[in-house]
Amino acid sequence: MTTFADAATSFIALQPDAADRARAWATFEALGLPTTTDEVWRYAPLGELSLERFAPSTTSPARAESNIVQGLAAHAGLVVRVVDGVVTSTGETLEGVSVTSEVTRRDADDVARYADDAFAHLNAALAPTTIVVRVARGAQVTRPVVIVHRTDSRASFPHTFVTLEDGADATVVEYYEGGEDALVVPISEYRVGENAVLRLVTYQRLAASAWHIARSTGVVARDGRLLQAVVGLGGYYDRSRNDAVLAGPGSHNELRTTFLGAGRQVHDFRTHQLHLGAHSSSLLLSKGAVADESRSIYTGLIEIEHGARRTDARQTNHNLLLSPLAHADSVPNLDIRENDVRCAHASSVGPLDELQRWYLESRGVTPADAQRLMIRGFYNEMLVALPAQLAELVERDVTGVLESVTAVAS
Repeated sequence: MTTFADAATSFIALQPDAADRARAWATFEALGLPTTTDEVWRYAPLGELSLERFAPSTTSPARAESNIVQGLAAHAGLVVRVVDGVVTSTGETLEGVSVTSEVTRRDADDVARYADDAFAHLNAALAPTTIVVRVARGAQVTRPVVIVHRTDSRASFPHTFVTLEDGADATVVEYYEGGEDALVVPISEYRVGENAVLRLVTYQRLAASAWHIARSTGVVARDGRLLQAVVGLGGYYDRSRNDAVLAGPGSHNELRTTFLGAGRQVHDFRTHQLHLGAHSSSLLLSKGAVADESRSIYTGLIEIEHGARRTDARQTNHNLLLSPLAHADSVPNLDIRENDVRCAHASSVGPLDELQRWYLESRGVTPADAQRLMIRGFYNEMLVALPAQLAELVERDVTGVLESVTAVAS
């Protein structure tokens, strides 16, 4: 049997940038897989992770497009289809938007940012290509650009780079599906130019047996805006780290993350909003629910560097326990090195509100319907922030998952 390392080194040797990839692979080997003694991996089920389980298979069976993909495509201005990190179709042309596949190159900032991240180095070594989406200066793109990532093999390493030039305005949706018994390690990078606006949605709906270990970084220039939503419903272990660097004065980031855990899923969400520019602002809202024996971890950091005067940063995390066997951990953090700022953070973990449930039942609503209404209300704040067509798809998906929940708290 071909081992993961054998398959990786054979793949690297055939690439035109083999030297750069070999260095990334060597760094990955030197770092090794993380362990739970590392604080940032303390809650992860790493004892169950073995790369040998994910040695690439020899065949990738063709699959029909899901209803969700069809729904996304129906409202998109441009659909980019990607299978195991390789672009298979770029759809029709869209004015102001270009899509290319390029050799991966990481600058000094990227190298420093990923220095201790073993999975980022694994992606650098094994990503087939970098999918680059560019939105031209001043372009106003009214219909979404949808990137459909499908995993058909046992290991997939997508790398996406989205850049908006100054004054551009666009909506980008990255959707992930497939991944039966697979390891999926995406790296996504976003650059938002001066006075540009990027509305970004990441929707992860991988198979329940997949390991999803993702990282994204957005860098926002002067008066730019990055409005980001991250939705995680699939995967066995779903780890999503989302960073934003507020580099320019007046830059702004809104990040909303949400998940719904069922069975024995583990949702591990991590955020880092770094304020470098004066008068920058950020708003973080993370809301999720765990049912059955599932678990969730939220760890967030707002970091304000000296010189980022008049920064306004808010961080909120709410976790809903739908089963006495479910568990949620919440770890909000502030790291402030400037005096003239406004910051706040809050978190909560708990079951459905019994008083609210009683009120609904006293009006003739059945217990089961009362629970569904309360859970849908819990998610409503997240759904209304999504583009309307996508919110409808996500709501139907959440409702479908809730119907399979078997251990809802009474």
